[in-house]
Amino acid sequence: QVQLVESGGGLVQAGDSLRLSCAASGRAFSRYVMGWFRQAPGKEREFVAAISRSGSTTYYADSVKGRFTISRDDAKNTVYLQMNSLKPEDTAVYYCAADPRWAVPEKTMTAYGYWGQGTQVTVSS
Repeated sequence: QVQLVESGGGLVQAGDSLRLSCAASGRAFSRYVMGWFRQAPGKEREFVAAISRSGSTTYYADSVKGRFTISRDDAKNTVYLQMNSLKPEDTAVYYCAADPRWAVPEKTMTAYGYWGQGTQVTVSS
């Protein structure tokens, strides 16, 4: 099993940057595909980005492609989401997710068995 704790959220202005972190406890972090999802008020949770076990493959939602970057540091048991050029529509609670079953990144919520508690990101215009 793995426990996930997100951090790095906050209130920023449009155009600013934030880096979210997701620290994992437990063993064998390198065996987990990692993903970021977000949920805005009144909306369903949606895929943001995902990274393979090796870190060599990444997927992004079209809405964040070119602005967000997912990365992982297995020595620190941490996955990051670097968010640049933030927009008010990026406002949401951001969740980290993990699963050991897949070799490639997954874009669907049901593919992930482990979730963090979320961190709030608010982008003002």
